[in-house]
Amino acid sequence: MTGEGVTSTRGGEPDGGAGGSRVRRGRRWIERWDPEDEGFWAQTGERVARRNLVASVFSEHIGFSIWSLWSVMVLFMGPEYGVDPAKKFFLVAMPTVVGGVLRVPYTFAVARFGGRNWTVFSALLLLIPTTAAAIVMTPGTSYGTFLAVAALAGVGGGNFASSMTNINSFYPLRKKGWALGLNAGGGNIGVPVIQLLGLLVIGTAGAAQPRIVLAVYIPLIVAAAVSAALFMDNLGPVTNDTGAAVDAAKEPHTWVMALLYIGTFGSFIGYSFAFGLVLQIQFARTPLQAASLTFIGPLLGSLVRPVGGRLADRFGGARITLGNFVAMGTATGVVIYASAMRSLPVFLVGFIALFMLTGLGNGSTYKMIPGIFQAQAVRRGLAGEEAAAYGRRLSGAAMGLIGAVGALGGLGINLAFRQAFAATGSGTPAFVAFLACYVVCGAVTWAVYLRPAAGARAATEAEAGEETRRPVYAEV
Repeated sequence: MTGEGVTSTRGGEPDGGAGGSRVRRGRRWIERWDPEDEGFWAQTGERVARRNLVASVFSEHIGFSIWSLWSVMVLFMGPEYGVDPAKKFFLVAMPTVVGGVLRVPYTFAVARFGGRNWTVFSALLLLIPTTAAAIVMTPGTSYGTFLAVAALAGVGGGNFASSMTNINSFYPLRKKGWALGLNAGGGNIGVPVIQLLGLLVIGTAGAAQPRIVLAVYIPLIVAAAVSAALFMDNLGPVTNDTGAAVDAAKEPHTWVMALLYIGTFGSFIGYSFAFGLVLQIQFARTPLQAASLTFIGPLLGSLVRPVGGRLADRFGGARITLGNFVAMGTATGVVIYASAMRSLPVFLVGFIALFMLTGLGNGSTYKMIPGIFQAQAVRRGLAGEEAAAYGRRLSGAAMGLIGAVGALGGLGINLAFRQAFAATGSGTPAFVAFLACYVVCGAVTWAVYLRPAAGARAATEAEAGEETRRPVYAEV
């Protein structure tokens, strides 16, 4: 399948390209792609984008499952493994930090190799950490070996950045919130799915059979790679541009959004990896009892991520993000109370609510990114496809940096829990620190994107005849 009516290359010869895009050999390259053109979008673009989105979601879903693999493997590690709780928190943090670092090169791999080509390769790469885990998951393996193999699972975290950058290029600005939310939400669901599988294995085969989980995922990894090869396309206009990374890094909004994404996605992935251990250590749950609860929060948080994107499309990402941080602070207050009182029912209510809010915030913050850079383009006096190209270039590069920093927030979550339990035997101090983080994120969202002074500046520009150039950040 090629571009279904879009301009593509066949047999090594181009049918004609969009101005300035590189000619690439191979029939799976689309050389003309203009989703902002409503006629093009209605005639062929939407069908092609949807097909690529479906295959992308499947591949990213498997990537997230492998990235969160060790949050499940530690539930199988009983006393015979000789790994204490503090070491387990560090073990589940290893894929987080590696995945965060890999998100930067994965972002630019799409432009270098093509979205379809890189998705196939990155999916097959997941076979390495899965096979390695199957080899080492046995009592007597050294802790250093476990750390090294857990680090390999970080490649699954890198998949998110390339997938989001790729899908961002397929969709028009007016639909990015929903499309990016659906792509990310479908990927995020990989976390509770592998946790559910772990629960099923522990409940049926017992806690001594972790290799069953790995045996299930090996054919799924192959299926994801085959699906990407058959149903995805490479976009010629998404040319390699290393300068975009430098320009995005110089843009203050990139780092503001990275901070906000630490608060949303960093919380989601950090809590997802740590939830089972918190239940075991603080509330004395058995591995089976912990596994029976661990999947609920990540599942609901994943399902509502597209809703966050949809709400941001309608009401503005900044507004939804601010309200979300206020709600996250409230839910964290409930969790702090329950943690101090050792009340498991109240803890679960607050923590699952917190998970759902991280999902909503993930959707709304990612909607903001392309909107911010599109507004920047308009402010510079650009219009039409020129403005859209500027927005795609900077937002695609920024997504890699923002995603990397956000993922490292998950490392902070696990290290905070590790320190809190080591010092006090409770996760309460960690939750107090997280509450402070959400307060800061909410204040930054308001100050940068919603405070009245920003509107006053915009009104001044409009009065000066620059109405079409003002960035309306509340709408991003």
